[in-house]
Amino acid sequence: MQLIDGKAVSAQMKKEIAEEVDRIREAGGKIPHLAAVLVGHDGGSETYVANKVKTCEEVGFQSTLIRYEEDVTEEELLACVDRLNKDPEIDGFIVQLPLPKHISDQKIIEAVDYRKDVDGFHPINVGRMSIGLPCFVSATPAGILELLKRYEIETKGKHCVVLGRSNIVGKPMASLMMQKAYPGDCTVTVCHSRSANLKEMCLEADIIIVALGVPEFLKADMVKEGAVVIDVGTTRMPSSVTKSGYKLTGDVKFDEVSAKCSYITPVPGGVGPMTIISLMRNTLLAGKKEIYP
Repeated sequence: MQLIDGKAVSAQMKKEIAEEVDRIREAGGKIPHLAAVLVGHDGGSETYVANKVKTCEEVGFQSTLIRYEEDVTEEELLACVDRLNKDPEIDGFIVQLPLPKHISDQKIIEAVDYRKDVDGFHPINVGRMSIGLPCFVSATPAGILELLKRYEIETKGKHCVVLGRSNIVGKPMASLMMQKAYPGDCTVTVCHSRSANLKEMCLEADIIIVALGVPEFLKADMVKEGAVVIDVGTTRMPSSVTKSGYKLTGDVKFDEVSAKCSYITPVPGGVGPMTIISLMRNTLLAGKKEIYP
């Protein structure tokens, strides 16, 4: 069993991006600029956005954080998106999800200029991704592809089971794994809460990508010997042994499953670190106008 170390891969990518930013600066080019919009004070969102701003600094990007209170109106937020769309200084921006219940996530996503949509959530980016055209790929699936690539894990002709059908991970992951590309060229099965014979389907899989948000859902009796397991889950579970009082738990019962795997991602330290660095890479591509000139 080999651990897929997302921390080490993201550190390597961070170094590569920082070196590229240095080259842009030396050539007198425009430094990539990422803006983040944060609504309210959700603990998870606060942490994610703080990490994104910190990583921008580390790779040499410019960053802008725009904050609104929980009671911001949808109209005010749409006006902010419109300003960012029109601002030539901003190369890419994100509106941190989820938003308060009185604001439509989808309406905000669709208001973002797809050429600045470094989250890869806009229907134009999602559509382009599904037919294999250049686009911004959402950060978590992009990070998983990078891990498979850097660990040289064979995907061609393999059976990949994706557990979960969310718009952010499950659906794009399935689409990417069946593309004529590497990583890709898989036969893909998508399973979800309504799937029958889920255990049997998992037992046939060479690669299992688990993105359900159900702690320790995937157990050893669902995994065949030598499978590759990618765990996207991060649920905060109460813990008496950590200073914070909780620990991050994945969707895979790691102690059981890891003994059967050829490769597996840990939680934390697997897919998580790849998500932020993939967002940085999208921002670099946006700054260089490599996807949409």
